[in-house]
Amino acid sequence: MTRISLVVVALAFALITQVQMQAQAQNAPDSADGRFSFHRADDGFLRLDGRSGQVSLCQRRSAGWECQAVPDERAALEGEIARLLSDNANLKRELLSHNLPLPSGVKPEVSGRGEDRLQLPSDAELNRAMAFVEKVWKRMVEMIVSTQKDMMKQQP
Repeated sequence: MTRISLVVVALAFALITQVQMQAQAQNAPDSADGRFSFHRADDGFLRLDGRSGQVSLCQRRSAGWECQAVPDERAALEGEIARLLSDNANLKRELLSHNLPLPSGVKPEVSGRGEDRLQLPSDAELNRAMAFVEKVWKRMVEMIVSTQKDMMKQQP
């Protein structure tokens, strides 16, 4: 083959590729921002959302293109994982509220979402605090009574 025939074959290949790309662009729904990628399927196109991972089947209808989400097991699994995490955190809180130790290797729940929960003291902790306050109060009353007696003795 001569050089000219190689150039002609290369140009023909480039032209055919360009025509095929334009034909696919005319047949496929718009993906201007690059968020979606499309793949030909038997009944239309599969649309993959690059941000969420959601897959939809897009088909040409009389009124235009219609895309329906393909059922996804991932959403069901993520929901179940969220439910189990919540149950686990509740069980840990329940154990700690009764002053019971967590099983070995299990750490208390650490809130990474900024949710600071009010953790009330146990009855034993409240009783110790009340006993301390009562003791301080009695000593303060004794000091006031003692100071008043001293002041009465000093008056003529």
